[in-house]
Formats: sequence, C-alpha cells, structure tokens
Amino acid sequence: MAAARRLKRVAISQPGFLTLNPKVTPTDLVSSRRKRVNKNKKKNWNKYSDVQDVEEFLEDVRHQERTTGGLLCEKSDDSLFFLDVGQPKKVEEKEAAEPVKGKKRKGKSSRPLRIDLILQHDSLVAPPKDVLAYQKPNAKKLRRTAERAEKLAANGVVPRSKKRLLNRTVVDRMSKKTETEANNNPERDFYDIWGQETKDLGEPWYLQQTRKKLVKRPEKLNEKPSVLPAVEVIAPGGSYNPDFFSHQELLREAHEVELKKKKVEDKLERQLAYNKADTATEETILREQVEGLVEESEEEEEKDAPKEDGEEVAVGAIAVADKKTERQRKREKAEKMKEQQRLTERRQTEQQQQLFQLRSIKTSIKQQEETTQIRQKRRKAKEEAQKAQPRRLGKLKFQPQDMEVQLSDELAGSLRQLKPEGSVLMDRFKSLQKRNLIEPRERAKFKRRLKVKYVEKRAFKEIS
Repeated sequence: MAAARRLKRVAISQPGFLTLNPKVTPTDLVSSRRKRVNKNKKKNWNKYSDVQDVEEFLEDVRHQERTTGGLLCEKSDDSLFFLDVGQPKKVEEKEAAEPVKGKKRKGKSSRPLRIDLILQHDSLVAPPKDVLAYQKPNAKKLRRTAERAEKLAANGVVPRSKKRLLNRTVVDRMSKKTETEANNNPERDFYDIWGQETKDLGEPWYLQQTRKKLVKRPEKLNEKPSVLPAVEVIAPGGSYNPDFFSHQELLREAHEVELKKKKVEDKLERQLAYNKADTATEETILREQVEGLVEESEEEEEKDAPKEDGEEVAVGAIAVADKKTERQRKREKAEKMKEQQRLTERRQTEQQQQLFQLRSIKTSIKQQEETTQIRQKRRKAKEEAQKAQPRRLGKLKFQPQDMEVQLSDELAGSLRQLKPEGSVLMDRFKSLQKRNLIEPRERAKFKRRLKVKYVEKRAFKEIS
C-alpha cells in the first residue's frame, strides 16, 4: 500500500501530468508530510486550522444579502425569474412637445453624475435597528405606577395630586381680570415701597408656582448668635482725658485681670514643683540597689509562724459546723414569718399615721416647689448670661484681648500728644470671635521641611 502511494506521488510530480480542474496545479496534489501539531492548545487552533471553506461560504452569504436583500434559496420564483415576451412596442409621438418656459431641458444634464452614483448606497441590507430609540427610561417603574393608578381609580381612590387640584379655590373665569394700576392714578392705594412687607398682586398659588413668592425664612436664622453689639463702647476711663475716678476704676479692672493671670501661673508652678528632700543621693541609690539581696531567714520564720496557726484555727472552725435539726429549721421559719408580719403591720401603721401628717406633707411639697422655682430662675439667668459669652466653636478656647490702659503718668493732655494703643484690625477680629461669628484661631506655624544648607562661595573665600 505504501509502495502504490509512492508511485502515485511520483506520477503526479511529473511535468506532463494534467488535472481536471485547471485552477489546481499538480504540485498542490502532492501531499506533503503532515505536521504533527498539538491541538489541545488554543494558540494552535487558528494557526494550523483550515477555515478557508467557511470564510468563502460566509462571504457568499454576505454577497447575496447585499445584492438581493437576502439568501437566494429563501426567495420566491417570481422574484428571481420573469417571462420574456419580447421588446415592447414604442409609441411614436406625433406631436413634438414644445419647450415650456421655466422647465429644464431633459437630457444629459438631468442625469446624475458618476461620482454621485459611486457614493450612492447600493446595499440592500437593512440598517441595524436603534434599540435606544425604542427604550424609555424607567419604563418598568412607570408601567407599575400606571397599573397601580388604574387599580386605585377602579376602587375609587383619588391620588393626592388630584386632591390638591380639587381643593383649590375655583377662580371665576367670567369675572374681570385684575389689571395693573397706572402710576398716575390718584385713587390707587398707597404703601411703603421700602417696607418689609411686599404688596401681593396675584393669587398666592400663582405666586408660589411662578417663584415670585419668597420661601418662608426659618425663625432660627433671624436669631443672632450673640446679644453683644458689633462695636462695644470703651469704659469712660479709656478716654484721652478721663475723669480721675473713672480712670482709677479702669486701672482696678486691669489690676484684677493681671491678678487672675498671676494666680494661674502660680498654680501651675505649684503643680510642677517637687520636694528637694526627695532628690536621689548616692546613699539612697545604693540602698535601692542592695535591697532584696540580703537574706533574713529569722524574720521570715517569725512571719510564717502566725500564719500557720491561723490556718489551723480556720480549718477547725470549718469542721465544727454541724447540720441543723428539724426543730431548728422550723424555729427559724417561724421567726422569719413573724418578722415579715411585723414589717407589714408597721408599714400599715405608718400609712395610717400619714393621714394625720397632711399639713406637714403640704408644707414640704410647697417648699420643694419654691426650691424648684428658684432653681429655674437661676438656670434661666445663667442661660441669659451665657448668651453674652463666647461659645466653644472649635478646638481652641477664646482668649480675650488685653485691656488697653494707660497709666496716670502716660496720660496726654491733648489728642496731638496721644499715643495709639492696640490695633483696629485685631480689635475687629476679636469682636467677631466674641460674637460667635467665627471660631477662635491662631497663626499657622511654618515648619521647614528641609534644613537650610550654608555654602561658602568661591568668591568669598578669595576675599577672606
């Protein structure tokens, strides 16, 4: 068998061999040695698989769809074939058509250009359907809403939006519409154009829907964060030429502020202070190092002796405890019941005695109410005082500005000799913090990331 296949291969390879298909050459018929390929790997599928026949079939199908609009096997015979009955007779026009003004002459000029024919779409394949053009956003949700509305309408339930429309006041369409009054009409009503309330010139519903009516402002926004004025008037002693007593009063207030600061500093120093007698010396250090190294056997024996005696006593006490007899249990139960009965009778007696103490009870209740009222007034006064104090708006606590005070020898007799004190910008900044408009802040600290490197230049070295 192998010898016959070898002879056939030799005969085909001869130069005078003819094939039935003129497109096929004799060399194509010579089967070369088949290459052994592992088809388990996916990368070898396209490389060593012959799909030429499949591609030709698909190209033929696409060609039929472009030219005929579908496959020929699916077409009817009437669309593919027609009956040839010969050339139709031409009707000879006896009267030549006269040229009409305004019409273009038919002929070569009316034919489409070649470039237009090339660019014309000649494929019979239908364009792809635009799915997005037929889709509706939230179609499923809208369909469910419509079905729910139909069910409610069948049960006689009216939706909320329709209820609002039905509850609206009916406007008489036949009545004369309100016209805008002329500015020169002497009989029109007068109102303050700079006032807080504006004049309503239409129906409230219409003004609300057309956004011409302002939204009601919450009452919380009308409250000021602090009752303090924007600009606080300084005390009379802060004038450039103050009265003696008012200036002394201002000095006394500044003195109290400084005393408070000094008191806080002293308290901090006392907390950080330490007793010098407790400082470590060489003797105390040596004693701490040697402690626990010396064995004191005698003291340990004396300490262990009383512990052993105590253990024996405890064991003996546990062993002495005996089980109670039936008579003892009955006696304890009877005593317990008598104690409960005595407590019940005592409680009833106290309740009866309270009937005779109504006057004292009323007096105590009245005292409690008075105490409660006093506490409420005190709490309300504290809340009112807190309104004038700065609140804690951030992590930092408000620090009041230092008082601007001049001593008696620093006072000037005129404005020309007056020395300025403080800063207007800092005063306004502290005022905003005090009135709870901004949170207390401190200056941002600049932290250098890289160290400054000093380099001695060559020119400086030459001079030195």
